[in-house]
Amino acid sequence: MMSNWLRTVPGTPQRTLHRTLAVAFAVALSVSLTSCGGGGYTESPVSVTERRPLPQSMVERASVNYSPYRTSRSPADLDSEVITPANVLQDLRLIQAAGIGNIRLFTSRIFSETVLTVIRDNNLDLKVHLGSFMVPPRTAAIEASNQADLDAQIRLANAFPDIVVAVSVGNEALVEWSTYRMEPAVLAGYLRKVRPAVRQPVTTNDNWLMWSRVPREVAALVDYAAVHVYPFLDTFYDPTKYDWRQKNVPEAQRAQAMIDATIAEAKKQFNDARAGLAQVGLGSIPMVIGETGWAAVDAAGGPALNLRAHPVNQKMYFDALQAWAQQGRRDAQGPKAIYFFQAFDEPWKQGDDGWGLFNAQRQARYTVQGLGTCGVSWTCEAGNYTAADAVKWMAPAQLPAVAANRYTLYANAVAAGEQIATGMRWDPFVATGYRDDPSTAAPGDGGTSLEITPNPADFGWGLFRYSATGVPENLSGFASGRLNFSVRSDFYPGQIEIGISTDTEDRDGQEAFVQIGPGDFGYCNDNRWCQVSIPISAFTAKNPKLDLRYVNFRFIVADRFSFTGKPLNTTGLPKLRIDDIHWSR
Repeated sequence: MMSNWLRTVPGTPQRTLHRTLAVAFAVALSVSLTSCGGGGYTESPVSVTERRPLPQSMVERASVNYSPYRTSRSPADLDSEVITPANVLQDLRLIQAAGIGNIRLFTSRIFSETVLTVIRDNNLDLKVHLGSFMVPPRTAAIEASNQADLDAQIRLANAFPDIVVAVSVGNEALVEWSTYRMEPAVLAGYLRKVRPAVRQPVTTNDNWLMWSRVPREVAALVDYAAVHVYPFLDTFYDPTKYDWRQKNVPEAQRAQAMIDATIAEAKKQFNDARAGLAQVGLGSIPMVIGETGWAAVDAAGGPALNLRAHPVNQKMYFDALQAWAQQGRRDAQGPKAIYFFQAFDEPWKQGDDGWGLFNAQRQARYTVQGLGTCGVSWTCEAGNYTAADAVKWMAPAQLPAVAANRYTLYANAVAAGEQIATGMRWDPFVATGYRDDPSTAAPGDGGTSLEITPNPADFGWGLFRYSATGVPENLSGFASGRLNFSVRSDFYPGQIEIGISTDTEDRDGQEAFVQIGPGDFGYCNDNRWCQVSIPISAFTAKNPKLDLRYVNFRFIVADRFSFTGKPLNTTGLPKLRIDDIHWSR
């Protein structure tokens, strides 16, 4: 998932963007749907007259989502990462050591044959839920890519019939918020190609919301439902969806109450999906949880999940899921399996990383450490925890308001009466480059400036200035003031964005961005230094929920292409230089 401010579609969890999407995403968004999709589907769906049962090996084992990426630092790196059998074998042995017997793969190309071959050649007792990643077929090239993944899926399912126990066509391809949503008839065409060509039960993996209103042409072709539930993420995208805070519970019990409330919400979402299936006559079809999880790390640049993301909370949720899985196996209406998201961290996901049972260095997190022995079963991640270390909702600590007339974030010259922000750090999103440049500085500031190299992803780039300790600053005295900085760019095209973010009493992070082009608030892009001064009221007008008593990100410079009008996948952007960043009354 990208950071909340880099989403191009509201509410879009992008947990599962893998190489297929990275290659085709920008093209898929920019071209209208043509008739090339779906592998020649017909208008009348062919119903499944006899649904294939789930094998016992699938419903008796703990399950996890798995991808083998280790070294990639951005989506652009995925194509060049070498997936070796030795690394895959290490991964799979760690998964087994954690007591997990089922893995789910998102695509049938790239690394899936390596994974299946390693399982077979090493006689590993692991079963595979084999996926294919479908993108809206808006060009012939994308359709060819989809068909190649389907062909690989069929070939591998038949070549490894004792290992591949289930097949899934598409991932979050129908839910309404998906950035790669396709028409149900198109996905039905893909299902219609795969199902008669394999012996395994077939489904599509999608969010519970899709299953709660599942299209009939898709429901007619699946043997079971693979449902995604992420109440943990819902607390960010929709903080009112359920009471995750549990304010009325004593602090000592609040973390457990949050987990209990999250499991209750997960069950509600699952049951809503079940009700949707009942509406099309499939109320008794088998169902699994295809994805659910809990981040151990509140990764910078992603959805703000402080007070929730922590290794202990991840373990609490994981343990509660295992209890639900045991219950579901006994209950005809419950989940037959629960696939935890995910096995290992993948640094290429950047702000959406930190969900793994193991980190990227293959060190066991607290969640699974007790299932083995540190130094024997695996190397354990640093940190000693107990249940008392779980995080939970706490009211924000309000610092005294900054009394100075100037609050300085980045400058060399000393200003009379200023307060200099301490403990600040820069944090880039995606591969945005930055460095102190001693060769140039804004007039009157001397010393150095900050040189920014955009290196955008397909959707844009950004850079944050915030406290490394996460403590918000009380800048309420600057409500009538301005955010100021000097900038120099060599004809950077169009607009850039300047933003701030704050906490709130409810701990719901709020943000606001102002788009500026040449002439706006003093901004220029003609290779000379110019001084920009934006009223704080411009930010609060954009988002009245900002609370200046709790300012987190004191300064953000960014270019989200969907907000500045640039085409997705814009490249070749010139460098920017920023200097003398400060708030003033």
